[in-house]
Amino acid sequence: MMTLAPSVSENIAAPFSQTEEDNVFSRIVWRLMPLIFFAYLLAYLDRINVGYAQLQMKTALNFSDAVYGFGAGLFFLSYLLLEVPSNMLFERVGARMTIMRIMVLWGAASAAMMFVQTPVQFYALRFLLGAFEAGMFPGILLYLTYWFPSARRGKATGLFLFSLPVAGVIGGPLSGFIMSHLDGVGGLGGWQWLFLLEGLPSIVYGVVWFIVAANGPGDAKWLSGEEKRIVTVALAADGPVSVGHSGFSEAFANPRVYILGLIFFTNFCGVYTFSFWLPTIVKSLGVTDLTILGWLTLIPYAFGALGMLLIGRSSDAQQERRLHIVVPTVIGGLALSTTTFVASSFALSMVLLCVAAFGILGSASAFWAVPPTYLTGNARPAGIALVSAIGAFGGWLSPTLLGAVKTYTGSLNVGLYFMTLLLCIGAVLALVALPADMMRVGTDPAKGAH
Repeated sequence: MMTLAPSVSENIAAPFSQTEEDNVFSRIVWRLMPLIFFAYLLAYLDRINVGYAQLQMKTALNFSDAVYGFGAGLFFLSYLLLEVPSNMLFERVGARMTIMRIMVLWGAASAAMMFVQTPVQFYALRFLLGAFEAGMFPGILLYLTYWFPSARRGKATGLFLFSLPVAGVIGGPLSGFIMSHLDGVGGLGGWQWLFLLEGLPSIVYGVVWFIVAANGPGDAKWLSGEEKRIVTVALAADGPVSVGHSGFSEAFANPRVYILGLIFFTNFCGVYTFSFWLPTIVKSLGVTDLTILGWLTLIPYAFGALGMLLIGRSSDAQQERRLHIVVPTVIGGLALSTTTFVASSFALSMVLLCVAAFGILGSASAFWAVPPTYLTGNARPAGIALVSAIGAFGGWLSPTLLGAVKTYTGSLNVGLYFMTLLLCIGAVLALVALPADMMRVGTDPAKGAH
């Protein structure tokens, strides 16, 4: 069995100061989080670049909005089916091998999108992309439980999820530049160059990850024995992380998994409304130049990135999760639907898109600090994956529904209203069903929602 975290059987009795503990975890943050951040940045970039590519791709291949929306969402069907098995494999073979395998395969599938000519080919590659990337998100969340106790996990989760809006910040201008300046070069369309140039780095980084990453604190050569002991003590306060036990049946029988999954489903609908349709929304405001459009989509994503950092840190600082999920979600959802009433004002529309991104993307950093703490024992690894899998259905519903709505009504408005409704339902569910104190719920398996 592979050692993913220090054994709690080690000597953990010797005292150490709060300053020593803070220094160790600060070192872990600076050493570990850039690796994780960049890996998921590439994952998210390859997942959402189709939102920019479709601005040329639909015309070049004569795809309707419904074809695009269905193909964009198809990614999440295979992703949903394989997330739990992938997370089980993560525990067996470790983070180094699992993340490398995921990144190399998804990078190849993303680059192969340049060869798409028919809807069936588009659907097939989107399905494969989801299958190959399945397990990346829940795997990283599980990986964080090997390094950070629950009280510090909000900040770490926020830094991890910070890669999502940063991918949007980078992806917008980069995608716009590639499509505008490489269109026709070598007989390829700009959208084809986009898939190629944004897919290949994932393959390279997958190999880099395998070389430099550690499976857990116990394998980290850059931590001293004393530093590993400090990590062990902090993690032991949350209860042991289950290693080597699948917990598959426990996760499926745990009602907490389905509550968390439904909340995440609604959040995912909102997140991927941005991911796949923000370029279209900005274009509808009268922006036609792809380079300018790419730079403009940077602005809402920058506010989403700010929301990730501020909400995650505030949640840790105030030792509170529930309201940090509920309040930003409601505000973000209402801002999203309000954009439909002010479409004639470019400036006001952009302000509302920024507010929506701040709230919807930012609330995710508080939410994803909850499942690793709220789920206990053997149910934790499989449970995290199952929560993510349930939420992934929202990644399929959002682009598919909005694509169909736009095809048959000529507008995204009705779809945006429905997304706002789902976000508000998720906020109500979080308020009613989650306990007020979830900072160390994992230490008391009998403790439920109240």
